[in-house]
Amino acid sequence: MLPLCLFAQQPLTLNKPDTGYRGIWYSNEPSNDEYVYKYSGGLATYPANHYPFSIYVPEVDKTFFCYGGTDPSGSTLLHMVSYFDHKTGLVPRPTIVLDKETDNAHDNPVLNIDAEGNLWIFSTAHGTSSPSYIHKSKRPYDIAEFEQIHATKTEAGKPVAMDNFSYLQTWYQPGNGFINLFTHYDRNVIAGQPSKPRRTIGYMTSPDGITYSEWKDLAAIEEGHYQTSGQSGNTLGTSFNFHPVKEGENGLNYRTNLYYIQTTDFGKSWQTASGEDVQIPLNKIQNPALVKDFFSQGLLVYINDLAFDQDERPVILFVTSRGYEAGPQNEPRTWHTARFTGSDWEILTVTGSDNNYDMGSLYIDEEGIWRIIGPTATGPQAYNTGGEMVLWTSRDQGKTWKSKPMTANSLLNHSYARRPVQVHDDFYAFWADGNGREKSISRLYFSDKKGNVFQLPTEMTEDFAKPAKVKKTARKE
Repeated sequence: MLPLCLFAQQPLTLNKPDTGYRGIWYSNEPSNDEYVYKYSGGLATYPANHYPFSIYVPEVDKTFFCYGGTDPSGSTLLHMVSYFDHKTGLVPRPTIVLDKETDNAHDNPVLNIDAEGNLWIFSTAHGTSSPSYIHKSKRPYDIAEFEQIHATKTEAGKPVAMDNFSYLQTWYQPGNGFINLFTHYDRNVIAGQPSKPRRTIGYMTSPDGITYSEWKDLAAIEEGHYQTSGQSGNTLGTSFNFHPVKEGENGLNYRTNLYYIQTTDFGKSWQTASGEDVQIPLNKIQNPALVKDFFSQGLLVYINDLAFDQDERPVILFVTSRGYEAGPQNEPRTWHTARFTGSDWEILTVTGSDNNYDMGSLYIDEEGIWRIIGPTATGPQAYNTGGEMVLWTSRDQGKTWKSKPMTANSLLNHSYARRPVQVHDDFYAFWADGNGREKSISRLYFSDKKGNVFQLPTEMTEDFAKPAKVKKTARKE
């Protein structure tokens, strides 16, 4: 018999169609200055360490997506799921799967789809103070009804309830099943004193989405890590930084260094990009997975995305900064790509932006053209999270770039542009907007490959609606 869940109260699985598309607004660390917060805004597709939010399915010609929504009052986080129908150009009313009973965007959901077409919603937690949930659609490729899955993991050879995981990235491999990367929180002891909870990164596997393996750690250096992953075929790679121990300060605000490892055998073994075997968990700052030492340069590292080129070699998109606080004092905030050439890592500059949490996505197509969609242009709330979305294109593996504005004259900052799995040209990036300095409404958007932007309807009177094309030259009301 499984032990009782630590979190006795179960959520109400709502399976309720909503009246429109509304994103969650969230803020973190008040800064007591004109920028108000360390980061904030419309964070329906936050954070970079959650993935995926959207998946294109050619069998039904739809892009399914989930996001952190809210009610009209903006008071609670609702886990939402919907789709864009590429045949009709319409979206249905989104389905409210559950009320997470928090307003914390760290608890945003992620989506996966198995070989039978079942949709899986993984509802994350942020640390150990709240529960996580898993839901599965009752019918393939259908968003109307979901049922809660009471998953288990293996501990000491026995199944136990799995009801808490953070920062989940879920990947599916036909014939193997799910391989999920995540963070778990342990209390570490440093110099005889308990530290803040360490963010240990790990992974778990499951053939069916219900029964999971033991949790296996990937790295546990000082105060822990953030990881961002990507997959090409059966090659799954993860890039991560580390949080140094800072006496009297929060080491999570000093994330630095860039690391990379990958697996080609569903987590049985892990290697560097060059194929050197690594023993996990990594526990030293200097180790074979190190791509670049930014710690010694005094630079912070914020990882945005990980993609693979035509040769299945990893390319990492990340931002460096001189400090964690919002504002011009920590410039330059520089966007980089790190490409594994087959023998070493080539790190090149893309552009700059004005906030550490200006997050974008990297695309590499079959012709070898690189694209980035991200909020690299200054928005209406300068130096706050997000800005105006820009499409960047490179035809020489990141050596030179051309830019194309996607949004302009916006009332609210756009942030966290996310790349769908098996991306379709007509639903190419997915994000939300919001005010960077005060709580506001947050609307949902997507773009096509050419950079045209469409807003999802905030209010719907019918079962289906056509997203509205956004004009760059007019200020949105």
